Amino acid sequence: MNKTQYLMIQGTGSHVGKSVLVAALCRIFANQGLRVAPFKAQNMALNSYVTANGDEIGRSTALQALAARTEISVEMNPVLLKPTAEKEAQLILNGKPYTDISAFEQFHLNKAIRTLKWDAIQLGLLALSQQYDLIIIEGAGSPAEVNLREFDVVNMEVALHTGAPVLLVTDIDRGGSLAAVVGTMALLSQAEQALVRGFIFNRFRGDKRLFEPAIGFLKKKTGLPTLGLVPFDPDLSLMEEDALRKHIFSNDDPEIDIAIVAHPHLSNFTDFDPLMLEPGVMLRFVHTPAQLGQPDAIILPGSKNTMNDLQHHFDTGLAQHIRRFADEGVPIVGICGGYQMLGKELFDPDKVESNQAVLEGLGLLDVLTEFKPEKIVRRVHWHLSGQPPFFEDTAETVEGYEIHCGLTRPIEAIGNPAFFSAIRDDEEEGFVNATGFIFGTALHGLFENDLFRRRFVDVLRQRKGLPSLLKPIRSFREFEEDAIERWATLVAAHVDLKMLQDIMESKK
Repeated sequence: MNKTQYLMIQGTGSHVGKSVLVAALCRIFANQGLRVAPFKAQNMALNSYVTANGDEIGRSTALQALAARTEISVEMNPVLLKPTAEKEAQLILNGKPYTDISAFEQFHLNKAIRTLKWDAIQLGLLALSQQYDLIIIEGAGSPAEVNLREFDVVNMEVALHTGAPVLLVTDIDRGGSLAAVVGTMALLSQAEQALVRGFIFNRFRGDKRLFEPAIGFLKKKTGLPTLGLVPFDPDLSLMEEDALRKHIFSNDDPEIDIAIVAHPHLSNFTDFDPLMLEPGVMLRFVHTPAQLGQPDAIILPGSKNTMNDLQHHFDTGLAQHIRRFADEGVPIVGICGGYQMLGKELFDPDKVESNQAVLEGLGLLDVLTEFKPEKIVRRVHWHLSGQPPFFEDTAETVEGYEIHCGLTRPIEAIGNPAFFSAIRDDEEEGFVNATGFIFGTALHGLFENDLFRRRFVDVLRQRKGLPSLLKPIRSFREFEEDAIERWATLVAAHVDLKMLQDIMESKK
């Protein structure tokens, strides 16, 4: 190619499969030898990732870059919104925190914010266009939200700017997909309609012959073709963007029951997907004390509003139940915000997280957290500290990333760290209690480390009198790669790639 090509995937609504379809197309075209990059102008999600340069982007875009076999960069997702409350979000601009903003201010008052975002989007596209043959752009929500159209910088604004042909995706499994497609087209301007070149129906079940009359109707109604019916894949295991696929995951016959506390502002819940590679594991996301049941371990994940979520757990009684399980010897794990909750106290003098200056923690670890305006965003590489039973192999290393504002430190000068730096011996991270069965860390991606994940599950098994797992440890990286390839193969078999190539190469 002599010039960068563009393709854009928009949807009739949220959660119709845009993110995973972009991932599939990234892999399909990368397999053809093209230099491919994903792009999402603005993402709203609580699952985020850290680039090699320490920039924060949406987790779904990182997955798409992996599918494209290219290095993840902030230019692929220049604007990220992370909800902190019902009507507020943190604005991440070019990978760095910029400001906290209300929904009303974002969409109706602050035109300066729109200008800042649009400048970042254009610069991101320009940078990518100088490196890649093909940029596959993902929209957000629906392009037909007429009340928000003036401030929409994600959908048709990007398509018009790049001239990208647009494929409109809808989720047929929800029902009403024909009306969603026709209604979306009707609400677009003529210039926007001209950029839409066809439709894809996602999550199709049944006999496609029964849908042929609908395809004919759609062609007559809009003049546009349907490029494919992508089958519903119940085993699709690609990490989700910002919605839990299920509340309960089970692998084989469950022998180990792990309860994950679903905070109201739960973030980076994809941290726990790798645990499903271990045989006999069941993961349950729990919201109430009654749902805790009798777990073999409890995990408190990350939170975008740690103080308010912790207060919620005290108000609902979850906190008290977690303390009781800790007293009974049940392993308790805190990741990022969950780690902060496990400490004695949380301080927020600058009101970074909430309106409370101080809040009692669960008191399960001898640490204190103080929230600071500065955000720590970095990739890290740690050695295990030698603390049994989870951290005893000091020759073992783990990799991951940190995204947090709070600084957590031991109450005593010398504590029981979970990790120490693979580069500097005097740098420590995380904390383990005296029994070794309660620990916390700021490390996201902990369970993507295969040896640590297997040891964690084996310790839980041994506590129940079960033998250690004999099946070979499955590499999470290989699993993720296989899942991408399998999904791309499925999409390629059910989308007319010849028609798609013609659309990309033609001008309308």
